Amino acid sequence: MSMSRHHTVRAQGLNFDVVEQGKGPLVLLCHGFPETSHAWRHQLPALAQAGYRAAAPDLRGFGGSDCPASEEAYGLLELIGDLVGMVDALGEQQAVLVGNDWGGTLAWQAARLRPDRFRAVASLGVPLMSRSPLLPSQVFPWTDDTWFYVHYFLEHGLADHDLQANVELSLRKIYFAASGDAGPRNEPTTPNPFGLVSRKQAFLNTLPTPAELPSWLAPEDMHVFVKAFSRTGFTGGLNYYRNLDRNWRCEAAFDGLRVEVPALYMVGERDTGLAIPGMKDIIQAMPSLAPQLRGSHVIPKAGHWLPQEAPDAVNAALLGFLRSL
Repeated sequence: MSMSRHHTVRAQGLNFDVVEQGKGPLVLLCHGFPETSHAWRHQLPALAQAGYRAAAPDLRGFGGSDCPASEEAYGLLELIGDLVGMVDALGEQQAVLVGNDWGGTLAWQAARLRPDRFRAVASLGVPLMSRSPLLPSQVFPWTDDTWFYVHYFLEHGLADHDLQANVELSLRKIYFAASGDAGPRNEPTTPNPFGLVSRKQAFLNTLPTPAELPSWLAPEDMHVFVKAFSRTGFTGGLNYYRNLDRNWRCEAAFDGLRVEVPALYMVGERDTGLAIPGMKDIIQAMPSLAPQLRGSHVIPKAGHWLPQEAPDAVNAALLGFLRSL
């Protein structure tokens, strides 16, 4: 089996760090927040062994890739442009897109807008949703005492400073609390960093400090993530959230457009998103938005970091989907 290699590709005037492995049809793997391309370390060799060219970039603002200073540089159309440019830079005409968390959102929307370049899509955690009737910032709940985590992320400088103060501790808390290791989501004592949080105490103080790393995260892998965010900080990733309202306005131009390419959806049984009211109804409605949806899988006991937490189940479902194309 071929070895993985790191190299730099250029797209939209930016440099992107990419790790890739294998030869064959291109599969582009898009990570979430707060992650990097290292989140796909279990999928790269599996895809390569199965006869695919798997490429996992650090998205703009993350890891070894460029981090533009402008908040507006992290809008949806810019990010989709990055993916198109990466396919070009890798010398290919088309790719299958696979994404988790924010990467899942990008994968859905890129496949929706550019089916000529992205011939299939697989999203982990994030379902395909219709456009909200209101600005996202107005949809998310908040009170004098609590607010949705997105509002916390939208406050300029607040989350940036809090998360950067102790990178290792921040990641340790978030990775554990959003993972299946934290427990079933229907238990009131299960922590959730991606839900309602207190406005009266620091975000990280509302999350437990696990004595050990999650069972799915080895110390050497944690070191890779800590090193990456120690270099870049968290502002690049937070800027994805700070463009939610701007993205909503852009989406008016293609509201009603469906994802017409073959699609796959996977979610962990203990994913934080499943705790959001109405999420199960959204998942059940996906075939109306993605008529070629070929599967919707719930992975037992897994949480939000599905490629890392349940690699065998993810690889099996993903390879089955790819072979069906």
